[in-house]
Amino acid sequence: MAELSPLRRRMIEDMTIRNMSPATQRSYISAVSKFSRYFGRSPDKLTLDDVHAFQVHLVSTGISWPGLNQIVCALRFFYGVTLGGAAVPERIPYAREPRKLPIVLSADEVVRFLEAVSSLKSRAALTTAYAAGLRASEVAGLRVEDVDSGRGVILVRHGKGAKDRNVMLSPQLLGILRTYWRLARPKTFLFPGRDDAHSIDPTVLHAACRSAVKAAGLTKRVTLHTLRHSFATHLLENGTDIRIIQVLLGHNNLSSTARYTQVATHTIRATQSPFDRLTLEVTPPS
Repeated sequence: MAELSPLRRRMIEDMTIRNMSPATQRSYISAVSKFSRYFGRSPDKLTLDDVHAFQVHLVSTGISWPGLNQIVCALRFFYGVTLGGAAVPERIPYAREPRKLPIVLSADEVVRFLEAVSSLKSRAALTTAYAAGLRASEVAGLRVEDVDSGRGVILVRHGKGAKDRNVMLSPQLLGILRTYWRLARPKTFLFPGRDDAHSIDPTVLHAACRSAVKAAGLTKRVTLHTLRHSFATHLLENGTDIRIIQVLLGHNNLSSTARYTQVATHTIRATQSPFDRLTLEVTPPS
């Protein structure tokens, strides 16, 4: 294994001190390395003009908006923290991502989807993702001890932003997890990987999701995150306060949660138009 350069080691230390997840660390290191290779020089020798040129290059390759912003995050961290240029990050702009409405499944589609998952472990994991509104990494990281049947909650460790939170434990989900536990007998991780010392890889869950979409005959573009969108939207349609949904999802900003008001069709349909307060003749007077 090649020895780490002092610059890379310092960046890794900076990220570790800030308790950034291993996945984020790998992503940031990869982005800065890509930036460096593009110019063939050490990244600490590159200027903001080089950053701008690199962003223009990335856009020309057709990179996705999330992919571009992930690289921007890495470069802002590298220049602002590792190189100590506190004022520099503000001069590296994020791409303005087109705001699209999330795809949401109906309750019947959720049932069709989950019943189409063929593996016991994957079905239990994806059912948990919908029932508790969890991200893929959060489902994969669940431990057996995190399911607190006495208090009726699930502890989500190190969610986005390295924050812990509690989510509801549905009585129906508890019954499913108990059946799953009797059959699979997980010891440490609720959904273990190749061995009980490691959690299931999220890529396994994504693959199970793709297979289930095909088997269920769904025409919508469904990903694992669609289950989280559906969870939030269904809660909103059932009258749950949006601030409670914000806490359950682990959103820092209410604006992130408020987008679900745009797809909660039951709520939209139940809202009275001001037109209904008017008395209007359909046909004009002759």
